[in-house]
Amino acid sequence: MAPTIELDGLEVQLGGRTILRSLTGVLDGRAIGLLGPNGAGKSTLINTILGFHTPSEGSVRVLGLDSRRDGKALRALVGYMPETDAFIAKMSGVRFVQYMAELSGLPTDQAMERAHEAFVYVGLGEARYRMVGTYSLGMKQLTKLAQAIAHGLRLLILDEPTNGLDPPARKRLLELICEIREASDICLLLSSHLLRDVEETCDQVLILRDGRIASICNLAEERRTKRKFLEMETCGAEPVFASALQGLGCECALFGNGRMKVVLPDAVEIRDVYKVAAERGVQIRRMNQRRDSLEDIFLNAMEQSGGSNGRI
Repeated sequence: MAPTIELDGLEVQLGGRTILRSLTGVLDGRAIGLLGPNGAGKSTLINTILGFHTPSEGSVRVLGLDSRRDGKALRALVGYMPETDAFIAKMSGVRFVQYMAELSGLPTDQAMERAHEAFVYVGLGEARYRMVGTYSLGMKQLTKLAQAIAHGLRLLILDEPTNGLDPPARKRLLELICEIREASDICLLLSSHLLRDVEETCDQVLILRDGRIASICNLAEERRTKRKFLEMETCGAEPVFASALQGLGCECALFGNGRMKVVLPDAVEIRDVYKVAAERGVQIRRMNQRRDSLEDIFLNAMEQSGGSNGRI
């Protein structure tokens, strides 16, 4: 089975500016989170996958199909839930979803049947004949999900799906996303500023920074290992201290001004860290022990110079 997404030296230029730079990597998770600060290139990558932007160099393959060469066949297999609303306000919800399914290639009768099924699935069966313009924000988000899944897709792209939702509506939408992931063969690509949404729904994460890949992380593996690490502020010979800790099997990252992060293997205890510090004449001014989380992975990727693929 082909990987969900393959990036091979992908570069995209818009308006004479290079937005995506030499993206190379394989994303084979069932549910992939797309993270990065504003301007990192997330929307550009999504639009390139959908065929709206043409790569200036390299390629992106989705489900084995090249976005440039196989655009029409690829779009037939992709459902897209955009961040911004694009409704026809005076059209009923079910008619709107039918219309979108027809645009995806379904015959009229089959599109209407799928539209009804999709509305019932997302929990809006009783509201499907109302005009879309009368819907609440939560109902509009569910309608966007319904139109994205109505046509028989293989990849569901979700751009900020819980944006603006209250806690109950957010919980309901995330439950639907998890249900789609678990109960079907549909792959997910979820872009969000909310790390918690990605952590709850995804098993792999792509982090972009300044148009480059900062990290590709397997969250399922991270959850299994549950690595423990220390955040420290030190005073003294930090490089020597870090080298000594690496000799014990630790992974270290230095961030300047005495700040460092240390991943502890199972055989190393905190007392061993204090012992090494004392032997090297290093003062530990602050220490915080934590379990690895997506927030830590994201912040570390942002702090690494040049947005490299390395992480601790």
